[in-house]
This record gives sequence, C-alpha cells and structure tokens, in this order.
Amino acid sequence: MDQIFTRHRFDVRRRTLSLRDKSYLTPRMIRMVLEGEDLADFTSLSPDDHIKLIFPTGTDRPAMRDYTPRAFDRAERTLTLDFAVHEAGPATRWALDARPGDRLEIGGPRGSQVVTAAFDWWLLIADETGLPALGRRVEELGADTKVITLGLVADAAEEQCFVTRAEHEAHWLHRGTHSADPVPALAAAGQIVLPAGGRGFIWIAAEAGVARALRDHFAGPRSHPRGWIKAAGYWIEGQADASDKTLD
Repeated sequence: MDQIFTRHRFDVRRRTLSLRDKSYLTPRMIRMVLEGEDLADFTSLSPDDHIKLIFPTGTDRPAMRDYTPRAFDRAERTLTLDFAVHEAGPATRWALDARPGDRLEIGGPRGSQVVTAAFDWWLLIADETGLPALGRRVEELGADTKVITLGLVADAAEEQCFVTRAEHEAHWLHRGTHSADPVPALAAAGQIVLPAGGRGFIWIAAEAGVARALRDHFAGPRSHPRGWIKAAGYWIEGQADASDKTLD
C-alpha cells in the first residue's frame, strides 16, 4: 500500500479571537464559533488536528488545553470549537461563562498528520473528547466512501447528527458515567460488523485505557492490520491535563 500518512509542519503563533456565537449541541456539548482577522493564515489539514487554548492564570505560566478545530472557514475568518462539559477546568469554565464578544487566545496547530492512502471504508470510535474530530472526519469524507461510527456517550441526549455525503452507519453506546471503563466500549465494538472487502482505516480517540483496549481488540481478535489503525488517548483517567496521543 502507498504511504499511509504525510506530516505537515506549520509555523506556530498565537492568535487572539473573539466569540461570535455560542450554542448547545447537546446538554453536555457547547459549540463556540470564534472569529478574527488572525485566522487569515490559519491552517488545519486533518480532522484530528489540535490547537492550544490559552487561559491567563495571573502568573507567567498560562493554563493551556488541547482542542480540535471542528470547522474552519478562511473566507469568513471563523473557527468552530466544541467543548465537552465535564469537571470545571479552565476551558470548561470559559465555555460555560463566555458571551459573544469575549476574547480567547489560541496557538497552533503545530502540524497535521494527514491520511493520504486510499481506503474503501472507515471505522471511527470516539468518546465526547474525540467527537469533534470524528464529526469533522465524517463530514469531510466523499460520497464514494463507507464510514461506520461508534460514539461513546453518557446517554441518548448526547447523540449528535452529522451531515455527510459518505455512506454513514452510526452506532452509539450509552455508557453512563463510567467513561474510563473499557468493558462497555469493547462489547459495543464487538457487535460492529466490518465490511468484508476492501481496505479499511480504524481511528479511535477516547480515554487512554479505553483507546488502547479498542486498538488491541481490532489488531488482535479482529485481525485488522496494525498499520491501518490510529488510536489516541485524548485524556488519562486520574491525571489532569494529560493525554497519550500515540499510545506507543
């Protein structure tokens, strides 16, 4: 197969944006549309890119949190971010309290890892932290592609709808508050029937232990080629502001 990934590096600088619009996608997911001329040279090539949100702390070291560019419109100079509402860290506090006109400083992305190989189908699995990247990927896939998704959310109220040209088969796991328990996710993944033919790419983003267990499930018992799986721990149970984006 052709090379699966290409890596692109960008010059990193800080940008100051203002909040244009705020809405609730679900009871626990807030969508923010930011705007500003600083976005004139903003670049994001992959749905699972991440930027740094920068929050002042009153010291020389601001608090920073990673977020996915959910959508970007260079002509309109807008950037859309989705905030999963959980424990009140600096990003959640800002999202809950923000009003149109409020300002936010961002940095990055440092680069993009783009899937360049041709795949016949995709399986995307994510909890709330990975849903922005999952949704962007689904919406950017072409009409000749089959995509299966498994969203790991608290309950039915947290399900989202994605508008896409692709052939989309959506599954949802309502796993309650036990978001770091891999057992329900593995059971749900085990019920998914993968396409019998063609080449498929599997992308997983969740709590690190859950993502690792799902990766091993598909690479092991399901015998999917390890090189066609990308798994990332977007957060780590019991560790504030921690992630394991490669799970190596």
